[in-house]
Amino acid sequence: MALITTETGGVFVIAVTPFTPTMEIDERSLDSVVDFYFGKGADGLTLLGVMGEAPKLTQAESVAVVRRTISRAGGRPVVVGVSAPGLAAITEFTRAVMDLGAAGVMVAPPASLRTDDQIFAYYRNVVESIGADVPLVLQDYPLSTGVQIGPGVIGRIAAALPSFVMLKHEDWPGLEKISTIRRAEAEGQRRLSILCGNSGLFLPEEMARGADGAMTGFAFPEMMVDVVRLVGAGRLDRAQDLFDAYLPLVRYEQQPGAGLAVRKYVLKKRGVIASDTLRRPGAGLTPQAIAEVEHLLERQARRLTALG
Repeated sequence: MALITTETGGVFVIAVTPFTPTMEIDERSLDSVVDFYFGKGADGLTLLGVMGEAPKLTQAESVAVVRRTISRAGGRPVVVGVSAPGLAAITEFTRAVMDLGAAGVMVAPPASLRTDDQIFAYYRNVVESIGADVPLVLQDYPLSTGVQIGPGVIGRIAAALPSFVMLKHEDWPGLEKISTIRRAEAEGQRRLSILCGNSGLFLPEEMARGADGAMTGFAFPEMMVDVVRLVGAGRLDRAQDLFDAYLPLVRYEQQPGAGLAVRKYVLKKRGVIASDTLRRPGAGLTPQAIAEVEHLLERQARRLTALG
């Protein structure tokens, strides 16, 4: 399997982890998930992110999910989230997934980091621990981690650690951060691949600012694939029109706490997974929420038909 690089682009879908109604990993649905995402045009997958319910899996289950997904992916790139409270756990899991054929690993900063020097030292320690030959994705998601990583620190890490090849950009608001990083690169800073998260909520604008694609989840990954393709072809208005047809559902799916339940409900409705079960702690949708999602799906279908 090819490794990710600073030139990697496209759509890396954050994959859901399907469970049976008794909360066991559903291997058949996992195969279906992989086939579905790649069938809709994804360039790669990212496993065991927040929306993959990573904290709810045992270490053995996590390794099993990675092994089965990489086997099913047929050589296409799979990035694995390995964030953990300590470097020993990150290192052990990184070695396991890279041995299985992962294309790289993603690490979010722990909430204890407060200063630029602490952030820099943490990622230097990560690279020293996992090895400088492992492609690293820095997950920049301050709304979740509470850690603010400015463009200057990102540049400092990029200059010192060549294995840092990709920024998963999830700052919000963060459009100016993308522009600042790209300006610094134009002036000589080492280039990074930038893939964006937040359910694609600002994807057209992020692409226009210089992002290379998306690394996030959404129940209709084909939208993200088409938006990235259209912006790359210079058809920004068409990309925005298409995005707007999906935006109400994107917004609804972005709700903290409820978003994964929405995504799994829609994926079940689309025939991708057999059950929309979330592992505890985590609850499914109420009847009223289901009615709201169904209403959004009906409106989305009409808008897509009108768009042609």
